[in-house]
Amino acid sequence: MTDAQRHDELRAAALVSKAWPYEEARKLLKRYPQGKAGAPMLFETGYGPSGLPHIGTFNEVQRTTMVRHAYAEMTGAPTRLVAFSDDMDGLRKVPDNVPNQAMLAEHLGKPLTQVPDPFGKYESFAHHNNAMLRAFLDRYGFDYEFVSSTDMYRGGAFDDALVNVLRHYQAIMDIMLPTLRKERQATYSPVLPISAKSGIVLQVPVEVIDAEAGLIRFVDEGETIEQSILSGGAKLQWKVDWAMRWVALGVDYEMAGKDLIDSVTQSSKIARALGGRPPEGFNYEMFLDEKGEKISKSKGNGLSIEQWLTYGTEESLAFYIYREPKAAKQLHIGVIPRAVDEYEQFRASYASQAVDKQLGNPVHHVHGGKVPQDALPVTFGLLLNLVGVMGADATEHQVWAYLRNYAPDASVENYPRLAGLVRNALAFNRDFIAPTLKRRAPEPNEALALTELDAQLAALPDQASAEDIQNIVYEIGKDPHYGFEALRDWFKALYETLLGAEQGPRMGSFIALYGVANSRKLIAQALEAVQA
Repeated sequence: MTDAQRHDELRAAALVSKAWPYEEARKLLKRYPQGKAGAPMLFETGYGPSGLPHIGTFNEVQRTTMVRHAYAEMTGAPTRLVAFSDDMDGLRKVPDNVPNQAMLAEHLGKPLTQVPDPFGKYESFAHHNNAMLRAFLDRYGFDYEFVSSTDMYRGGAFDDALVNVLRHYQAIMDIMLPTLRKERQATYSPVLPISAKSGIVLQVPVEVIDAEAGLIRFVDEGETIEQSILSGGAKLQWKVDWAMRWVALGVDYEMAGKDLIDSVTQSSKIARALGGRPPEGFNYEMFLDEKGEKISKSKGNGLSIEQWLTYGTEESLAFYIYREPKAAKQLHIGVIPRAVDEYEQFRASYASQAVDKQLGNPVHHVHGGKVPQDALPVTFGLLLNLVGVMGADATEHQVWAYLRNYAPDASVENYPRLAGLVRNALAFNRDFIAPTLKRRAPEPNEALALTELDAQLAALPDQASAEDIQNIVYEIGKDPHYGFEALRDWFKALYETLLGAEQGPRMGSFIALYGVANSRKLIAQALEAVQA
């Protein structure tokens, strides 16, 4: 098949694929039935720079990028992704995880780009966090354009849109006031003037004096002020700001968390009142912690991207983010091993799949259609079992020695991705597995079965494969002489007596990896526990 034929087949399959990025991209085909003439399709993600980038930031940019790629596959048309920073927002509270908090407290209410950097590295707190955002997105290879709210307001790029807001001021008030409490209605204004006295973003009622000139009237510290909202004289209230931005930039697609459903609804109404069209998109479910509770930065029950990458791979994180975005999912350390192995399973099956199946394979979206073909000789779960029996002090060098029992060509040079997984496994074992492992003594019937397993392992030829060993394990477990009601009871006994865990790997693979001699030592230790 030529590249052109492959491209045509892929496009035809994408147009009917049920994978969610294609379903989202088809919304854009309906938005512009004749194609979007004269400009690329514009995707947007938003970032509030009052805090550092986190796993939620990665989540939104990754998912949006997946939809963007799906649209490009369907159409071949140009696209753009804007990462918009709301750095004109006022600092509402001092974050807990930054230095110089007393200094920050003196600047509460000021635009984030006017708040000094508590780290002392940049001209403002927002500039620091914006730099962290760009470094974060660059690190993971995202294709995006960074846009600063402050630059757009102060540079005049939003001036026409701000005038338009004043023209439709009453229509916006009619949309917003019914959604507010009585006391909030009395002080609400779509426009937030920037005080020339204090530099604070003011939450005060305003009166439109001259919409075309951008003039408003308000009270600041007891004094009635007339001020232009143009070129940085004011910013807009959140939901109005979002709608104005959609219209001013011509945003076609933006997704948001389920917690912002009301904001999307109201901002969409405002966008229409301004004469624009709200973007396509959907509301994704929020992640939950291991107790099923909503993740909250203030609770500290979330999972950072650094934590994930300590114990798992970047690709496995993207894979986990891809799966079922409209379903609530737990996000905690315990989900990482399974995510790593499921990602590898999908990756291994990709090359042999038909095109329509490839487009429904999560790795197609993780890798933007360019899925690498290399495969790993062992699963992550098997690695975890290996380092589990090796103990908390296991080293990379020792792990590679065992890996060569299983795959003679195993080396960092031949399997660079495996090198990363070895480090992940050692870290996961050190922090979470080793402290919990506890081997139990075998029951009498289990001891008999282990004795038989030891004898058959001793008789194996040197060239015995993992499959040969697995067959021995199966036959012992099925032998009624040993009294196992079901085969799973035998496997459970092996995991609990040899590995100290409730669940475990395919034992043939584990014994081949750990080595027959070492595995026999584990059996001997288990049998000694019976005698003790």
